[in-house]
Amino acid sequence: MEKGTLVEFRVQGDRRLGVVDRPDGKTRWFVVDERGQSHSLAPRQITYTVHGQTYKPSEIDGFLEQVKPYLDPSSLEVAWELLVEDGETVTPPQMANLLFSESAAPHCYAAHCLLSDDKLYFKQKGDAYETRTATQVAERKHQLEVEAQKARGQQEFLARVEQALQGEAVEWQRHDRQRLEGLEKYAALLADIVRVGVNYDSLPRAYPPPAPVLETMTMLGRPATPQGAFQLLVDLGWWNNYENLFLRRSSIPVQFPSKVIEVAQQRLDSPASDQDGNRLDLTHLKVYTIDDESTTEIDDGLSWESLSDGRERLWVHIADPTRLLAPEDELDLEARKRGSTVYLPTGMIPMFPEILATGPMSLVQGRVCCALSFGIVLDETGAVAEFNIHPSSIKPTYRLTYEDVDEMLELGVEAEPEIAAIAGWAKRRKTWRYNQGAISINMPEAMIKVKGDEISIDILDDSSSRQLVAEMMILAGEVAARYGQNHNIPLPFRGQPQPELPPDEELLQLPAGFVRSCAMRRCMPKSEMSITPVRHAGLGLNTYTQATSPIRRYSDLLTHFQLKAHLRGEVLPFSAEQLKEVMMTVTSTTQEVTMVERQTNRYWALEYLRRHPDEVWQVTVLMWLREDSNLALILLEDLGLQLPMSFKRTVKLGEQLSVKVGLADPQKDMIQFQEIIYQEALN
Repeated sequence: MEKGTLVEFRVQGDRRLGVVDRPDGKTRWFVVDERGQSHSLAPRQITYTVHGQTYKPSEIDGFLEQVKPYLDPSSLEVAWELLVEDGETVTPPQMANLLFSESAAPHCYAAHCLLSDDKLYFKQKGDAYETRTATQVAERKHQLEVEAQKARGQQEFLARVEQALQGEAVEWQRHDRQRLEGLEKYAALLADIVRVGVNYDSLPRAYPPPAPVLETMTMLGRPATPQGAFQLLVDLGWWNNYENLFLRRSSIPVQFPSKVIEVAQQRLDSPASDQDGNRLDLTHLKVYTIDDESTTEIDDGLSWESLSDGRERLWVHIADPTRLLAPEDELDLEARKRGSTVYLPTGMIPMFPEILATGPMSLVQGRVCCALSFGIVLDETGAVAEFNIHPSSIKPTYRLTYEDVDEMLELGVEAEPEIAAIAGWAKRRKTWRYNQGAISINMPEAMIKVKGDEISIDILDDSSSRQLVAEMMILAGEVAARYGQNHNIPLPFRGQPQPELPPDEELLQLPAGFVRSCAMRRCMPKSEMSITPVRHAGLGLNTYTQATSPIRRYSDLLTHFQLKAHLRGEVLPFSAEQLKEVMMTVTSTTQEVTMVERQTNRYWALEYLRRHPDEVWQVTVLMWLREDSNLALILLEDLGLQLPMSFKRTVKLGEQLSVKVGLADPQKDMIQFQEIIYQEALN
């Protein structure tokens, strides 16, 4: 190659011109660019050679000035239209003649630049360029427009992100939401730390980001990890710091579909005619509903009456939501999909739309309400002597809290003898159940509530009022199951196998109280569902089903569908096989609900402890998790929380000691306690 030849080459993709200076070995050349920098180039690195004359490096800028007026990409369209019909190929000199009617070096190089940069009309074939077909050009135009639109969308998205990061209000677009929803799914993988025990640091390797997430995170200069995605969503104000990842990772729907809301509103505005036209009128009875103050779905009430023969009848009235829906309709299928109302420290996610669940489905004080009422006469021992079940009309008289009822029982309020009578029968009933083999395991239960930025933890005490309500609900469950058994009705019966409890001498060796209860709890088998009656060992009942929360538990709703159809003399809505199939689906769903509730409660328990690093807690060593490594389960007595603790010394079950929180990280599901010895506590 002659010294002074002007050539084009690329440096990191950029077009560059240089002048050939001298050989570099046998095949390479030293080329000097307009800046005076020398480059050693192999022949394959040279992308164009300017023919006709030699140049000096100082003349390169002047040459480019001559080329510049001809670099109009739109001119290629005219050339393409002239050449496409015959499908001709064209070289840069030929294109220069066609476009500029000139073939001097600047014109030829301009034609080369236009052709080599063109992505639309021509494609390179050796040293020449061939025309693309009209179809190919149309496709390329569409593709380039899509790419340009995508680039514009990215820039607009980046601008909105910047706004959000600065705390400004942002109106996110549909494509933005798709990006952010992709980030949500990826960030929710953090829940797998708890769910499947994935190591926090290995999450990015275990779950590499999907392409759209990787693109977004790279574009924003953020780490493409679940933690990075979580932090970005928080920074954008899309999430808060305490986003419930367990709920997001689950299949539990948070919102109701618009169609379901529409149907709910229709049922509210135009209720269907009551299929149970012959309801038993019980509006003369005094009806007490007893719940926590925050309860909005009121699905049970209690009454007592004295019969003419001197006996007494208890009434358990249960809300009757089935009058507002039918098996397999939109409301029923949505409730089935949800399985139950979800109770979280931050609030509840109802099984039915709230306009129905807290309105016409609930037993509202002072209103005439539809119910399914269980009338029960107990014998002197507390066993069921007789019972009947009726679709009914009732008028709840009092809405009471557990605290109200405890106070009434303590003071012996003479104006409400019914409450004392019900409480008396509840005690007799409990005694009867324990005589039948029921097993009592009393462990404190924490009730965690989150309002705004405040977390409160209270212990659910086993008060007289709670025992009263629990016994009446168990009683109604036994009666519903016995009715199903007597009439051969498939129901979602609930049972529990007989546990193999430790021998008395072994239990007596354990400290009395929580440690002994904890040991018994470990022996209790899981409850099971069956379409035929089965004994519930824990409750001491030969047959049992849940029927008292049809607004909040789908299995209870199934019981109502079956019982009410039989009471009307109609064909049962679910055959044994159909019921079994539905129960399998619902059981799987409710297991997921239980898991999300448990994980969420644990998260907020750890967050509560994280916020109280200086608090000294009194704890009891409940049981060994791994005795060989001194890992035990402890009970924080003031909070009712059971958490793991690793000890640095030998401790005994039942030992009571003082601890502080050493480390609490709710998102990583980590908790570490430090024992406070007495001398340290004095300091």
